[in-house]
Amino acid sequence: MSLATRERLEKAMRAGIVVPQGLIAHGRGEAFDYILGEETLPAASAATSAAAALLLTAKHPVVSVNGNTAALAGREIVNLSLAISAPIEVNLFHRTRRRERLIAAYLKRLGSEEVLGIGEAASNAIRGIASQRRRTDPRGIGQADVVLIPLEDGDRAEALSRDGKKVIAIDLNPLSRTSRAASVSIVDNVIRAIPALTDAYNKMKKMPRDRLERLASEFDNQRNLAKAIQEMIQYLRGWA
Repeated sequence: MSLATRERLEKAMRAGIVVPQGLIAHGRGEAFDYILGEETLPAASAATSAAAALLLTAKHPVVSVNGNTAALAGREIVNLSLAISAPIEVNLFHRTRRRERLIAAYLKRLGSEEVLGIGEAASNAIRGIASQRRRTDPRGIGQADVVLIPLEDGDRAEALSRDGKKVIAIDLNPLSRTSRAASVSIVDNVIRAIPALTDAYNKMKKMPRDRLERLASEFDNQRNLAKAIQEMIQYLRGWA
């Protein structure tokens, strides 16, 4: 699977969707996936259920997408967005008008009806961030109460949390600032995590709201990250 994924990223880079720095970031994440056995482990499944509960009880959920996410799981992101009735917003560190439009056009070809955060539409700014990732769309992340941030950087995860938003991260590194700053961190490959989140959302739709709220509020992200680390250690011990 890793070889096919690398080819997909390389193709996306040639198309202008992914930047070279994104390839470096992917390689770092891929190393952690090996330590998971390239499988979705119990800690990730527990976080996925909590994330689905957050999305089901949200008033204004938003799915934030960068170049790597679009390249690796574009169709899955669009399917999730349609399932949860949440807009997709493009948010980039290496931001150019051309790259924004390329990603938006790609997601629309995959079935997205609207993509936010393009050009002047990203007129809001998140406090405490110097990079272009501070820019948000007031119709999207600007008014969101829950933001899904696959493959995100720590600065923005922390800033969104400071702004009072519930943050759902997808990050293969349980030690990252992103994982630690989020309300719910799914330690899994985005290729597996997004479809699993869509399935969990659909299965949990009929749950009573009070049960969903309890599931979301009782989830302990730091404890679950510790469990993810223990699962990695257990996997390595099996090989040792």
